[in-house]
Amino acid sequence: MKLQTQIPLKKQQHNQIDYNSKIMLFGSCFSENIGEKFKYFKFESSINPFGILFHPLAIENLITRAINRDYYSEEDLCFHNEQWSCLDAHSKLNKTSKVELLAILNSQIDETYNQLKSASHVIITLGTSWVYRLIESDKIVANCHKLPQKKFLKELLSVEEISESLEAIISLVKSINPEVSFLFTVSPVRHVKDGFVQNTQSKSHLLAAIHQVVEPRNQLYYFPSYEIMMDELRDYRFYNSDMLHPSEIAINYIWEKFKNVWLSSDALNTSEVVAAIQAKKAHRPFNPNSQAHQAFLAKLQIEIENLQMIYPHFNFN
Repeated sequence: MKLQTQIPLKKQQHNQIDYNSKIMLFGSCFSENIGEKFKYFKFESSINPFGILFHPLAIENLITRAINRDYYSEEDLCFHNEQWSCLDAHSKLNKTSKVELLAILNSQIDETYNQLKSASHVIITLGTSWVYRLIESDKIVANCHKLPQKKFLKELLSVEEISESLEAIISLVKSINPEVSFLFTVSPVRHVKDGFVQNTQSKSHLLAAIHQVVEPRNQLYYFPSYEIMMDELRDYRFYNSDMLHPSEIAINYIWEKFKNVWLSSDALNTSEVVAAIQAKKAHRPFNPNSQAHQAFLAKLQIEIENLQMIYPHFNFN
């Protein structure tokens, strides 16, 4: 008896991810979930240098500024609730000092440029088609930072606007890194603050736009995170208590699907070794000073050093 519909997925044959890959992830909070998996398994990866970005124009703006080395100045900042923020970045970058915020923003521009130049894979997870335009500047922002709502106009990006933005992102990155592979996905997180109908409309625009751009012959791929959540995990037990975000079980499930499609066979084998080391490091002994535990730690250190001889960038501290 089948109690679940399964989305057929084939092993990726070209441009697979391995431990020589350099991965950049941009987008919604779901990109952070998957990005943390890459970190846990010790892949070289970078996650959202400007924090979570929900829509494609925000990602395009970040990448444009990074590639053009378009640094921020004081005029790009705003002060609200006793904090300095930038409407192009997530609130996690907010600071009480504008000097400190500018330093972080501009160092991230340099870091993003360098990472894009050497990246093997850029993974972009889009969350919404809804955007907010600051009336004063007529500019679409990445984050409103709880400024008064009357300062913004809410708009829904069309399929054409989204696809044009994605094409601009691809063109920009390929101008400095022609060999890079792009992998697009849509976040399964539901933005019900926009409304249930409006959320579905938003996701449909993202999906339609991505599929106008995807072309495996040009190293432009799609992974069905959204469809796996909607069709294979269509039960509220796979959601967090807010009934909107995927639970840890759901994230692990989607990661298992992803890694079996995208990771090379060698990378899969090595990731199992890494997972075993991570589990041993998480072990809490009854007696940390016992001879048995000290021997356990010495053996674990040898395992780590043997792995680091093959992959020097591995850091288990």
